[in-house]
Amino acid sequence: MSLWVDKYRPTSLSKLDYHKDLAAHLKKLVHCGDFPHLLVYGPSGAGKKTRIMCILRELYGPGVEKLRIEQQSFTTPSNRKIEMSTIGSAYHLEINPSDAGIYDRVVVQELIKTVAQSYQLESTTQKEFKVVVLTEVDRLTKDAQHSLRRTMEKYTATCRLILCCNSTSKVIPAIRSRCLGVRVAAPSVDEICQMLHNVCKKEGLTIPAELSKRIAEKSNRNLRRALLMCEACRVQQYPFSPDQPVQEADWEVYLRDTAQQIVEQQTPKRLLEIRGRLYELLTHCIPPDVIFKGLIKELVTNCDGSLKAEVTDMAALYEHRIHQGNKAIYHLEAFVAKFMSIYKHFLEEGMADLF
Repeated sequence: MSLWVDKYRPTSLSKLDYHKDLAAHLKKLVHCGDFPHLLVYGPSGAGKKTRIMCILRELYGPGVEKLRIEQQSFTTPSNRKIEMSTIGSAYHLEINPSDAGIYDRVVVQELIKTVAQSYQLESTTQKEFKVVVLTEVDRLTKDAQHSLRRTMEKYTATCRLILCCNSTSKVIPAIRSRCLGVRVAAPSVDEICQMLHNVCKKEGLTIPAELSKRIAEKSNRNLRRALLMCEACRVQQYPFSPDQPVQEADWEVYLRDTAQQIVEQQTPKRLLEIRGRLYELLTHCIPPDVIFKGLIKELVTNCDGSLKAEVTDMAALYEHRIHQGNKAIYHLEAFVAKFMSIYKHFLEEGMADLF
Protein backbone atom coordinates (compact mmCIF):
# COMPACT_ATOMS: atom_id res chain seq x y z
CA MET A 1 0.00 0.00 0.00
CA SER A 2 1.59 3.27 -1.13
CA LEU A 3 1.03 6.80 0.14
CA TRP A 4 -1.21 9.09 -1.91
CA VAL A 5 1.75 11.37 -2.65
CA ASP A 6 3.45 8.47 -4.53
CA LYS A 7 0.32 6.73 -5.79
CA TYR A 8 -1.01 9.79 -7.67
CA ARG A 9 2.32 11.31 -8.80
CA PRO A 10 1.98 12.19 -12.54
CA THR A 11 4.29 10.19 -14.84
CA SER A 12 4.14 12.33 -18.00
CA LEU A 13 4.20 16.04 -18.83
CA SER A 14 0.67 15.89 -20.30
CA LYS A 15 -0.74 14.62 -16.97
CA LEU A 16 0.54 17.54 -14.84
CA ASP A 17 -2.29 19.46 -13.15
CA TYR A 18 -0.75 22.94 -12.75
CA HIS A 19 1.91 25.10 -14.49
CA LYS A 20 0.63 23.61 -17.78
CA ASP A 21 2.34 26.30 -19.87
CA LEU A 22 5.66 25.24 -18.31
CA ALA A 23 4.90 21.59 -19.11
CA ALA A 24 4.19 22.51 -22.76
CA HIS A 25 7.46 24.44 -22.92
CA LEU A 26 9.42 21.47 -21.50
CA LYS A 27 7.76 19.13 -24.02
CA LYS A 28 8.92 21.36 -26.90
CA LEU A 29 12.40 21.44 -25.38
CA VAL A 30 12.61 17.62 -25.31
CA HIS A 31 11.55 17.31 -28.96
CA CYS A 32 13.59 20.20 -30.35
CA GLY A 33 16.67 17.98 -30.79
CA ASP A 34 19.20 20.03 -28.83
CA PHE A 35 18.49 19.31 -25.16
CA PRO A 36 20.44 21.67 -22.82
CA HIS A 37 21.65 21.27 -19.24
CA LEU A 38 18.77 22.27 -16.90
CA LEU A 39 18.71 24.03 -13.55
CA VAL A 40 15.31 23.29 -11.97
CA TYR A 41 14.62 25.45 -8.92
CA GLY A 42 11.71 26.32 -6.67
CA PRO A 43 10.43 25.86 -3.10
CA SER A 44 10.13 22.46 -1.44
CA GLY A 45 7.01 20.51 -2.44
CA ALA A 46 6.39 22.56 -5.62
CA GLY A 47 6.84 19.56 -7.96
CA LYS A 48 10.45 19.87 -9.20
CA LYS A 49 11.29 16.16 -8.92
CA THR A 50 7.99 15.14 -10.54
CA ARG A 51 8.73 17.38 -13.53
CA ILE A 52 12.28 16.03 -13.81
CA MET A 53 10.96 12.43 -13.92
CA CYS A 54 8.36 13.47 -16.52
CA ILE A 55 11.14 15.02 -18.67
CA LEU A 56 13.17 11.79 -18.43
CA ARG A 57 10.15 9.70 -19.44
CA GLU A 58 9.53 12.04 -22.38
CA LEU A 59 13.20 11.64 -23.41
CA TYR A 60 13.60 7.87 -23.02
CA GLY A 61 10.14 6.31 -22.55
CA PRO A 62 8.94 4.01 -19.73
CA GLY A 63 12.44 2.45 -19.33
CA VAL A 64 13.43 5.23 -16.90
CA GLU A 65 10.93 3.89 -14.35
CA LYS A 66 12.87 0.61 -14.00
CA LEU A 67 15.00 1.94 -11.17
CA ARG A 68 17.82 0.26 -9.29
CA ILE A 69 19.70 1.40 -6.19
CA GLU A 70 23.48 0.95 -6.25
CA GLN A 71 26.26 1.57 -3.73
CA GLN A 72 29.19 3.39 -5.32
CA SER A 73 32.61 3.85 -3.76
CA PHE A 74 34.71 6.97 -4.31
CA THR A 75 38.33 7.51 -3.24
CA THR A 76 39.47 10.95 -2.08
CA PRO A 77 43.00 12.33 -2.77
CA SER A 78 43.88 11.34 0.84
CA ASN A 79 42.86 7.69 0.04
CA ARG A 80 39.72 7.88 2.12
CA LYS A 81 36.80 5.74 0.86
CA ILE A 82 33.34 7.31 0.58
CA GLU A 83 30.25 5.14 0.07
CA MET A 84 27.32 6.80 -1.73
CA SER A 85 23.91 5.48 -2.82
CA THR A 86 22.73 6.23 -6.35
CA ILE A 87 19.35 5.62 -7.96
CA GLY A 88 19.24 5.12 -11.69
CA SER A 89 18.05 3.33 -14.80
CA ALA A 90 19.79 2.38 -18.04
CA TYR A 91 19.40 6.01 -19.18
CA HIS A 92 19.95 8.18 -16.12
CA LEU A 93 21.55 8.39 -12.69
CA GLU A 94 20.42 10.38 -9.66
CA ILE A 95 22.54 11.31 -6.65
CA ASN A 96 22.73 13.89 -3.87
CA PRO A 97 26.48 14.74 -3.81
CA SER A 98 26.09 17.10 -0.81
CA ASP A 99 25.70 13.94 1.36
CA ALA A 100 29.47 13.49 0.98
CA GLY A 101 30.04 16.75 2.90
CA ILE A 102 33.43 18.33 2.18
CA TYR A 103 34.29 15.53 -0.27
CA ASP A 104 31.44 16.38 -2.68
CA ARG A 105 33.92 17.59 -5.33
CA VAL A 106 35.37 14.06 -5.69
CA VAL A 107 31.89 12.53 -6.01
CA VAL A 108 30.82 15.03 -8.70
CA GLN A 109 33.95 14.55 -10.81
CA GLU A 110 34.14 10.75 -10.61
CA LEU A 111 30.44 10.11 -11.08
CA ILE A 112 29.99 12.31 -14.17
CA LYS A 113 33.22 10.96 -15.67
CA THR A 114 31.99 7.36 -15.21
CA VAL A 115 28.55 8.05 -16.73
CA ALA A 116 29.90 10.14 -19.61
CA GLN A 117 32.45 7.52 -20.69
CA SER A 118 29.77 4.86 -21.33
CA TYR A 119 27.87 5.41 -24.59
CA GLN A 120 24.27 4.44 -25.35
CA LEU A 121 24.00 1.04 -27.07
CA GLU A 122 21.46 2.08 -29.70
CA SER A 123 22.11 5.71 -30.58
CA THR A 124 19.74 5.50 -33.60
CA THR A 125 16.64 4.79 -31.51
CA GLN A 126 17.75 6.46 -28.26
CA LYS A 127 19.18 9.83 -27.35
CA GLU A 128 22.96 9.96 -27.73
CA PHE A 129 23.43 11.22 -24.19
CA LYS A 130 22.70 9.98 -20.69
CA VAL A 131 21.33 12.22 -17.95
CA VAL A 132 22.79 12.80 -14.48
CA VAL A 133 20.33 14.30 -11.98
CA LEU A 134 22.06 16.13 -9.10
CA THR A 135 19.77 17.13 -6.22
CA GLU A 136 20.36 19.85 -3.60
CA VAL A 137 22.98 21.57 -5.78
CA ASP A 138 22.69 24.70 -3.60
CA ARG A 139 24.26 22.70 -0.71
CA LEU A 140 27.42 21.90 -2.70
CA THR A 141 30.70 23.52 -1.67
CA LYS A 142 32.19 26.17 -3.97
CA ASP A 143 35.00 23.76 -4.95
CA ALA A 144 32.47 21.14 -6.03
CA GLN A 145 30.50 23.73 -8.03
CA HIS A 146 33.62 24.92 -9.91
CA SER A 147 34.56 21.29 -10.54
CA LEU A 148 31.03 20.65 -11.82
CA ARG A 149 31.33 23.57 -14.23
CA ARG A 150 34.54 22.17 -15.75
CA THR A 151 33.17 18.60 -15.97
CA MET A 152 29.95 19.90 -17.51
CA GLU A 153 31.90 21.46 -20.41
CA LYS A 154 34.19 18.48 -20.95
CA TYR A 155 31.55 15.73 -21.27
CA THR A 156 28.70 17.64 -22.91
CA ALA A 157 28.64 15.27 -25.95
CA THR A 158 27.61 12.16 -23.99
CA CYS A 159 26.15 13.58 -20.80
CA ARG A 160 23.46 16.10 -19.84
CA LEU A 161 22.96 17.42 -16.32
CA ILE A 162 19.67 18.22 -14.63
CA LEU A 163 20.43 20.18 -11.46
CA CYS A 164 17.76 20.53 -8.79
CA CYS A 165 17.76 23.06 -5.93
CA ASN A 166 15.49 25.21 -3.77
CA SER A 167 17.27 28.50 -4.46
CA THR A 168 19.73 29.67 -7.12
CA SER A 169 21.29 32.23 -4.76
CA LYS A 170 23.88 29.66 -3.56
CA VAL A 171 24.66 28.37 -7.07
CA ILE A 172 27.69 30.05 -8.68
CA PRO A 173 27.04 32.25 -11.77
CA ALA A 174 29.31 30.02 -13.92
CA ILE A 175 26.86 27.09 -13.49
CA ARG A 176 23.75 29.25 -13.84
CA SER A 177 25.01 30.64 -17.16
CA ARG A 178 25.61 27.13 -18.57
CA CYS A 179 22.12 25.83 -17.75
CA LEU A 180 18.62 26.70 -18.83
CA GLY A 181 16.82 27.87 -15.68
CA VAL A 182 13.40 26.28 -15.06
CA ARG A 183 11.51 27.85 -12.17
CA VAL A 184 8.82 25.67 -10.62
CA ALA A 185 6.75 28.00 -8.43
CA ALA A 186 4.74 26.72 -5.46
CA PRO A 187 1.12 25.93 -6.38
CA SER A 188 -1.50 28.41 -5.18
CA VAL A 189 -3.89 27.57 -2.31
CA ASP A 190 -6.73 27.09 -4.85
CA GLU A 191 -4.61 24.70 -6.95
CA ILE A 192 -3.75 22.63 -3.86
CA CYS A 193 -7.44 22.53 -2.88
CA GLN A 194 -8.30 21.29 -6.38
CA MET A 195 -5.58 18.61 -6.16
CA LEU A 196 -6.88 17.43 -2.77
CA HIS A 197 -10.43 17.17 -4.17
CA ASN A 198 -9.15 15.21 -7.20
CA VAL A 199 -7.15 12.75 -5.09
CA CYS A 200 -10.04 12.25 -2.64
CA LYS A 201 -12.41 11.67 -5.58
CA LYS A 202 -10.08 8.95 -6.95
CA GLU A 203 -10.05 7.36 -3.48
CA GLY A 204 -13.86 7.48 -3.34
CA LEU A 205 -13.87 10.10 -0.56
CA THR A 206 -15.55 13.50 -0.17
CA ILE A 207 -13.60 16.34 1.42
CA PRO A 208 -15.32 19.58 2.59
CA ALA A 209 -14.02 22.77 0.91
CA GLU A 210 -13.31 24.36 4.33
CA LEU A 211 -11.06 21.47 5.40
CA SER A 212 -9.14 21.38 2.09
CA LYS A 213 -8.54 25.14 2.35
CA ARG A 214 -7.22 24.83 5.92
CA ILE A 215 -4.89 21.98 4.89
CA ALA A 216 -3.61 24.02 1.90
CA GLU A 217 -2.90 27.07 4.09
CA LYS A 218 -1.30 25.05 6.89
CA SER A 219 1.01 23.27 4.43
CA ASN A 220 2.51 26.65 3.35
CA ARG A 221 1.64 25.80 -0.28
CA ASN A 222 3.75 22.63 -0.11
CA LEU A 223 1.79 20.07 -2.16
CA ARG A 224 3.66 17.06 -0.77
CA ARG A 225 2.93 18.13 2.79
CA ALA A 226 -0.71 18.93 1.95
CA LEU A 227 -1.30 15.41 0.56
CA LEU A 228 0.36 13.81 3.60
CA MET A 229 -1.76 16.00 5.93
CA CYS A 230 -4.92 15.06 4.03
CA GLU A 231 -4.09 11.34 4.31
CA ALA A 232 -3.38 11.77 8.04
CA CYS A 233 -6.83 13.41 8.44
CA ARG A 234 -8.37 10.44 6.58
CA VAL A 235 -6.71 8.00 9.03
CA GLN A 236 -7.79 10.13 12.00
CA GLN A 237 -11.43 10.49 11.08
CA TYR A 238 -13.77 9.69 8.19
CA PRO A 239 -16.26 11.03 7.11
CA PHE A 240 -14.38 14.32 7.15
CA SER A 241 -15.85 17.25 9.09
CA PRO A 242 -15.21 20.94 8.15
CA ASP A 243 -13.84 21.79 11.64
CA GLN A 244 -11.68 18.64 11.93
CA PRO A 245 -8.19 19.33 13.42
CA VAL A 246 -5.30 19.17 10.93
CA GLN A 247 -2.41 17.15 12.30
CA GLU A 248 0.98 18.88 12.24
CA ALA A 249 4.23 16.99 11.60
CA ASP A 250 5.72 15.58 14.83
CA TRP A 251 9.07 17.27 14.22
CA GLU A 252 7.40 20.71 13.96
CA VAL A 253 5.70 20.26 17.36
CA TYR A 254 9.00 18.94 18.80
CA LEU A 255 10.90 21.96 17.43
CA ARG A 256 8.36 24.37 18.90
CA ASP A 257 8.71 22.70 22.32
CA THR A 258 12.52 22.95 22.00
CA ALA A 259 12.30 26.71 21.32
CA GLN A 260 9.95 27.10 24.30
CA GLN A 261 12.44 25.32 26.58
CA ILE A 262 15.28 27.62 25.40
CA VAL A 263 13.24 30.70 26.35
CA GLU A 264 12.10 29.25 29.72
CA GLN A 265 15.56 28.63 31.16
CA GLN A 266 19.16 29.59 30.26
CA THR A 267 21.52 27.26 32.12
CA PRO A 268 24.33 24.81 31.14
CA LYS A 269 22.04 21.93 32.17
CA ARG A 270 19.25 23.16 29.86
CA LEU A 271 21.80 23.64 27.03
CA LEU A 272 22.80 19.97 27.40
CA GLU A 273 19.12 18.94 27.17
CA ILE A 274 18.66 21.10 24.06
CA ARG A 275 21.71 19.47 22.46
CA GLY A 276 20.01 16.07 22.93
CA ARG A 277 16.82 17.39 21.29
CA LEU A 278 18.78 18.83 18.35
CA TYR A 279 20.54 15.48 17.88
CA GLU A 280 17.12 13.82 17.85
CA LEU A 281 15.95 16.08 15.01
CA LEU A 282 19.17 15.58 12.99
CA THR A 283 19.05 11.77 13.36
CA HIS A 284 15.50 11.87 11.93
CA CYS A 285 16.92 13.56 8.78
CA ILE A 286 15.52 17.05 9.44
CA PRO A 287 17.91 19.37 7.51
CA PRO A 288 19.94 21.80 9.67
CA ASP A 289 18.70 24.88 7.79
CA VAL A 290 15.07 23.78 8.40
CA ILE A 291 15.87 23.44 12.13
CA PHE A 292 17.46 26.93 12.05
CA LYS A 293 14.42 28.49 10.37
CA GLY A 294 12.01 26.75 12.75
CA LEU A 295 14.00 27.82 15.83
CA ILE A 296 14.43 31.43 14.70
CA LYS A 297 10.72 31.72 13.87
CA GLU A 298 9.70 30.51 17.34
CA LEU A 299 12.44 32.37 19.25
CA VAL A 300 11.78 35.70 17.54
CA THR A 301 8.07 35.54 18.50
CA ASN A 302 9.15 35.20 22.16
CA CYS A 303 11.73 38.02 21.94
CA ASP A 304 11.41 41.70 22.67
CA GLY A 305 11.42 43.94 19.59
CA SER A 306 14.91 45.30 20.36
CA LEU A 307 16.37 41.74 20.29
CA LYS A 308 14.78 40.52 17.05
CA ALA A 309 17.31 42.09 14.65
CA GLU A 310 20.30 40.91 16.71
CA VAL A 311 18.98 37.32 16.98
CA THR A 312 18.18 37.14 13.24
CA ASP A 313 21.63 38.47 12.34
CA MET A 314 23.23 35.92 14.66
CA ALA A 315 21.21 33.06 13.14
CA ALA A 316 22.35 34.09 9.63
CA LEU A 317 25.99 33.96 10.77
CA TYR A 318 25.69 30.45 12.26
CA GLU A 319 23.68 29.15 9.29
CA HIS A 320 26.46 30.38 6.97
CA ARG A 321 29.03 28.58 9.14
CA ILE A 322 27.11 25.31 8.77
CA HIS A 323 27.85 25.36 5.03
CA GLN A 324 31.55 25.99 5.69
CA GLY A 325 31.88 23.14 8.20
CA ASN A 326 30.96 19.47 8.32
CA LYS A 327 29.16 18.98 11.66
CA ALA A 328 25.82 20.79 11.87
CA ILE A 329 25.35 20.08 15.59
CA TYR A 330 28.32 22.31 16.56
CA HIS A 331 26.82 25.36 14.89
CA LEU A 332 23.26 24.68 16.05
CA GLU A 333 24.43 24.33 19.63
CA ALA A 334 26.64 27.43 19.34
CA PHE A 335 23.61 29.41 18.11
CA VAL A 336 21.47 28.20 21.03
CA ALA A 337 24.26 29.01 23.55
CA LYS A 338 24.71 32.50 22.07
CA PHE A 339 20.95 33.12 22.13
CA MET A 340 20.74 31.99 25.76
CA SER A 341 23.58 34.37 26.66
CA ILE A 342 21.96 37.37 24.91
CA TYR A 343 18.49 36.58 26.25
CA LYS A 344 19.68 36.08 29.86
CA HIS A 345 21.66 39.34 29.71
CA PHE A 346 18.55 41.13 28.38
CA LEU A 347 16.37 39.73 31.21
CA GLU A 348 18.93 40.69 33.87
CA GLU A 349 19.12 44.24 32.50
CA GLY A 350 15.33 44.44 32.57
CA MET A 351 15.25 43.29 36.22
CA ALA A 352 17.98 45.84 37.16
CA ASP A 353 15.95 48.66 35.60
CA LEU A 354 12.91 47.67 37.71
CA PHE A 355 14.85 47.99 40.95
